[in-house]
Amino acid sequence: MKKQRVWRIFLINLSLIVVIFLTGILLGFIFRTNQIIHNQIVVTARSHFQNIVLARRWNAQYGGVFVEKAAGIESNPYLENPDIFTVDGKVYTMKNPALMTREISIFAEEAQDFRYHITSLRPLNPDNFANAFETAALISFEKGAKESFETIEKNGRTVFQYMAPLFVEASCLKCHAKQGYKKGEVRGGISVELDVTDIYSQIRANTLIASGLTAAISLSLLSMIWILVSRLARRLTKAYETIEVMSITDELTRLHNRRHFETRLAEEISRSLRYGSPMSLMILDIDHFKRVNDNYGHQAGDWVLTQFATLLKDNVRKADVPARWGGEEFVVILTESTISQARMAAEKVRRNVESAEFNIPDGRSIPVTVSVGVASLDMISGDEMGSEADVLVKTADDALYRAKQEGRNRTVAASSK
Repeated sequence: MKKQRVWRIFLINLSLIVVIFLTGILLGFIFRTNQIIHNQIVVTARSHFQNIVLARRWNAQYGGVFVEKAAGIESNPYLENPDIFTVDGKVYTMKNPALMTREISIFAEEAQDFRYHITSLRPLNPDNFANAFETAALISFEKGAKESFETIEKNGRTVFQYMAPLFVEASCLKCHAKQGYKKGEVRGGISVELDVTDIYSQIRANTLIASGLTAAISLSLLSMIWILVSRLARRLTKAYETIEVMSITDELTRLHNRRHFETRLAEEISRSLRYGSPMSLMILDIDHFKRVNDNYGHQAGDWVLTQFATLLKDNVRKADVPARWGGEEFVVILTESTISQARMAAEKVRRNVESAEFNIPDGRSIPVTVSVGVASLDMISGDEMGSEADVLVKTADDALYRAKQEGRNRTVAASSK
């Protein structure tokens, strides 16, 4: 369960990193795309401004342009003597830069969704009064700003407003000198309005599409990651469990090894002392095992050890802990067992070993007996030197030594001190 929780946390963190990474890419893409489009809109508006300035400069260079005063054409009321009469009786009226700008703006607005507006803080024509955006821009121009722009919502449409200053030139003084302007001063500005509703609609659509694609890619990628990592987790968990088992298992007999036995012995002693429950230990030694190796070979000896381990495991309880102590010696932790119960358990093992057949690959059967020493935790005196585990093992080992001394193939229980 703990390993699963670790993997789950790892997957969640990895998923967050992937989502943050892909979201960052999406936001960066959207920001960069919007920036490019916005810059292009600014360039377009700036180009319109430059075009009208060039047209105005051309007009002003010739002191205005005269057109025939046909039906529907009115004279500019803000000019002095705007009309001229020819000898053939025709009338021509002046189109100065301001009026030309206004009329071009009307054509542009009808044809191309943009418009011009010439304005200043002190206009002669009321139609040229500045709106809030233009007023703020004009004030900023007097402080040195080169241009100003913003995007607003207007009459249900998205409008980009751009404005740059107009400077007083020599040709401008003919009409504006009386207002106190001097050459080189900011006389006003021309604002350009572009209808960018369709462009921004496309931007929003592209953003939704990009977001949807990013979400789909994220889900697909996260699904693949979860599947791959889950498979990896299962394999690693299985490998870890295998390694864990191998680290506590004797390679030959498949019983617990000595290191794990010592860990379990300390745990069981601690539990027994805490709850006051009995606990015993048996140590077993296969009798004359060296003769088996000498007479039948070491491979045969390994077969005997393997079969002995299987028999030992089958003849103790599931709660007991059998282990290989080393060589031909084995140990069993007997939980919840008094010394008499431990002795009966040891005798059961000894008798079954004596009556069992230990066969080797060549078909021969090897007679095997075992000597057993048994000790109980409650037999240990507090005056004895060493930890309870060391003393218990030594006590059981002393009983095993007595069993060997008394003729082998027998069980000896340690006596109380």
